[in-house]
Amino acid sequence: MDSIRRIFEESISTKVKILNSSALDELKEIQNQITILIQKGGKIMLCGNGGSAADAQHLAAEMLIRLRPNYNRKGVPAISLAQDSSTMTACSNDFGYVELYRRMVQTLGKSGDCLIALTTSGSSKNIINAMKEAKKMNIKVFGFLGCGGGEALKYCDHAFIVPSNDTGRIQEAHITAGHALMESIEDGLIEQGYLSLQDL
Repeated sequence: MDSIRRIFEESISTKVKILNSSALDELKEIQNQITILIQKGGKIMLCGNGGSAADAQHLAAEMLIRLRPNYNRKGVPAISLAQDSSTMTACSNDFGYVELYRRMVQTLGKSGDCLIALTTSGSSKNIINAMKEAKKMNIKVFGFLGCGGGEALKYCDHAFIVPSNDTGRIQEAHITAGHALMESIEDGLIEQGYLSLQDL
């Protein structure tokens, strides 16, 4: 029981640190920019590894389908770059796993889109390669990072950095921030008249 309680306490403590930092200001700026680019025809791309890949898929689904049960609206264009197993294994076999997300950005992205890159360490090579490619293509890059940001921070237009070096605590904060971000984007699009509730 002590270890279970400790994990909850550490998770709460990490989120309190976020509330007392500038991280929420960064999240708000990310929300503002994504709301604008969606209205101009852009889309959200997300990528991550392991648990962060699951978070990327989770957040993309929230925008494509529905985020809040009482908010019925059209889908918002979002895609996780962790594609099907055939695509992922083909790229790993032919070009190497470090090229996977760069290839996806190059093929699926366009100027006016954005990339949300999730990496707890800030040093995942395949994520950094995707961020570099996005910058070349005039695609906005937003980081969901930990461990001080790592190398990935250099390629971010804005970054939400969790003040922790613990992978579990960082991922917990990332999904909370992801939900907050997607809800605020949804609210912004409704306020701007881009989305209408019950308009399916």
